[in-house]
Amino acid sequence: MSNVSINVMPAGRRKVSPFCRLKVPASMKYFTTAIQGHQNKKATKLVEAARKSIGIQAGMKFAKREIDCLLEQYELYNQQIQQLDQELESLVEGLPGARQMMAIPGLGKTTVALFFAEVGDITKYSHPQQLVNLAGLSLKEHSSGKFKGQTTITKRGRKRLRRALYLAIRPLVVHNPAFKALHQYYTKRPKHPLKKQQSLIALCCKLLRVLFAIGNKQCDFDGAKLLQGLPQIETLQVA
Repeated sequence: MSNVSINVMPAGRRKVSPFCRLKVPASMKYFTTAIQGHQNKKATKLVEAARKSIGIQAGMKFAKREIDCLLEQYELYNQQIQQLDQELESLVEGLPGARQMMAIPGLGKTTVALFFAEVGDITKYSHPQQLVNLAGLSLKEHSSGKFKGQTTITKRGRKRLRRALYLAIRPLVVHNPAFKALHQYYTKRPKHPLKKQQSLIALCCKLLRVLFAIGNKQCDFDGAKLLQGLPQIETLQVA
């Protein structure tokens, strides 16, 4: 039987893997901050495992290879997403009124694409209230006999359309002068002012009516027309 010598390291002087001494390259920093989800967790585990390892050279080699593979996967996914965005944009631009909708300040192309994906051919609707009902934004009142309850939206329509409108209206009240003025009017008017959430829901319905008009008439967005009939704000200059 051959003699086998075993070297025992003193306590407190554990050998650290050379991989731990390597400075994290710029690509790794970008990788760990850009990727989210499972791949990011996997990369973090690799780095933490390397810091606690005892210097196995083969482990360092394969760990680096796995990180390179994850980086390549991320770049591939990023390129595919960019290609899909370009194809989606070209498809949406061919729909009636889509260019005018995407020209509305504060409204993104993703919202326009989701809008057409949910409503389909906009010319089949004869009234904008049909779109409001489709999104589940029509009002209902919980009442029984003499009891008059709270008025809420029905939420009986398409959930994705309702969510897309709500996510779109938040930047609109910040970046679009007309919708910003309407939001201020709804929440600060002397009679029956709305709460912030109620105002956003009302503006979602207003946005649907705007998209309905643009889709059928293929006209440009006019913020001044949106404020007509409101004495408190109709004198504002809307770009």
